Amino acid sequence: MEALYLLIPLSLAIIALAAWIFLRMSDSGQFDDMDAPAHSILLDDDLPAPMDITPEGEAPRPHDPPSRDA
Repeated sequence: MEALYLLIPLSLAIIALAAWIFLRMSDSGQFDDMDAPAHSILLDDDLPAPMDITPEGEAPRPHDPPSRDA
């Protein structure tokens, strides 16, 4: 029974701390836009293949994928 005298105030303090942290984050705008970061991954533009550096006078060609022979 004596353990309850310690555990109840300790649990109330932990709940108050968690509520305070949540309210601080919601006031700072942490939870304003929950969908845009997830959609930005799906809507990311594909970049063109990098070009090889060639000597002057030659046309650049797209980068060849590495061979699997090595």
